[in-house]
Amino acid sequence: MPSVPPHRRPLLHPIHGLLLAWPVAMFPAALISDITYLRTAEIQWSNFSAWLITGGLLGGGFALLWSIVALFRRRGSARSRIGICAILLVLMMIAGLVNAFQHSRDGWSSVGATGLILSIISSIFAIVAGWIAFAGYREERP
Repeated sequence: MPSVPPHRRPLLHPIHGLLLAWPVAMFPAALISDITYLRTAEIQWSNFSAWLITGGLLGGGFALLWSIVALFRRRGSARSRIGICAILLVLMMIAGLVNAFQHSRDGWSSVGATGLILSIISSIFAIVAGWIAFAGYREERP
């Protein structure tokens, strides 16, 4: 396993990475579950989506909280990258919360076009936030 040079360290704390991985996994899984529900009309897939969205919101809330704390502790380019990640997480949380309300409706109206679009939007925000956060390195001069 190659080692990271001491002047290039990951932007994320390992716990922040674990917290951020939660919505990155949950929201796309909910999107897949929504697509499956629309193709099969089996109501259990809508229930799976609702639980996955709830899990994504829970993990995303902790990741957002960690991002806000990290935003105040960093300086320079690392701060701007974490700020962008925090903004994307806020947008993901808003889309996810509206999506959770949409999925709490009864029967076929729980997903439909609105639920699918909200799942796509929250998945995109989660993946882009994860991409930006995991791809960053901060420069430290010895």
